[in-house]
Amino acid sequence: MTAVDKTKEVFDTGIVMTEKAAERLTAVMKAEGKKGFGLRMEVTTGGCSGLNYNMSFEQKEKEFDKVFESQGMKIFCDLKSYLYLKGIEIDFSNDILNGGFKIVNPNAERTCGCGTSFSA
Repeated sequence: MTAVDKTKEVFDTGIVMTEKAAERLTAVMKAEGKKGFGLRMEVTTGGCSGLNYNMSFEQKEKEFDKVFESQGMKIFCDLKSYLYLKGIEIDFSNDILNGGFKIVNPNAERTCGCGTSFSA
């Protein structure tokens, strides 16, 4: 792999989700009547560590979005958020105490206990 290929690989690192996350998101979209929608991942300011993850459903991409596909679902991400979200994995757990969506973020320097806030 050449130096150019390695650079391209870093910038094209995607956003992926586990099968469990995809199953849960599909069920929620069906319940909300949003069949055919994709997942929008964003980063907003706030939370205990300075930055929050925001997940919502989106029907189509916006002008400057990066678009990924994982487990058969489209994932939309604006360019600013992508700087913080490249390479993340979205997971889901049914655990009673710590259940819900979990974001594994290799870019986070610190995360809060609730898992919805991070700093980079």
